[in-house]
Amino acid sequence: MIYQNLVEQFAAAGRLELLTETVDFAALPWAVHPSFTGVELKQLVSGAQTGGRFSFHLVRIAPNKQIGRHVHPSQLETHEVIAGSGFCRQNGREIPYQPGVICLLPAGEAHEVQAGHEGLYLFAKFMPALS
Repeated sequence: MIYQNLVEQFAAAGRLELLTETVDFAALPWAVHPSFTGVELKQLVSGAQTGGRFSFHLVRIAPNKQIGRHVHPSQLETHEVIAGSGFCRQNGREIPYQPGVICLLPAGEAHEVQAGHEGLYLFAKFMPALS
């Protein structure tokens, strides 16, 4: 729970300075993931803001929930774990997720993410942007 409180404080107090605007994390709503139960997203930077070059999301996965196996055919994806624990499965490997871990997921490569008993928070970046 301490991780969740810290990340919620970050999500409420954090901000991102773009050349044209300031993004206030607290003002951004959590959106329920359309396919995976227990997964919520805050879109910090959209493809519209970057001319489609990249998008940047804060992802919250509830305890023991998962982002199931899926593929982004044309996007390189990165995960930066900021709180909690779990793992990512890709290419037959299981990568432990804990704060400080950064994982690169090549375009077209299937992967899934499982949160541990305390949940998992990560920054997900997509290049080019998710539409």
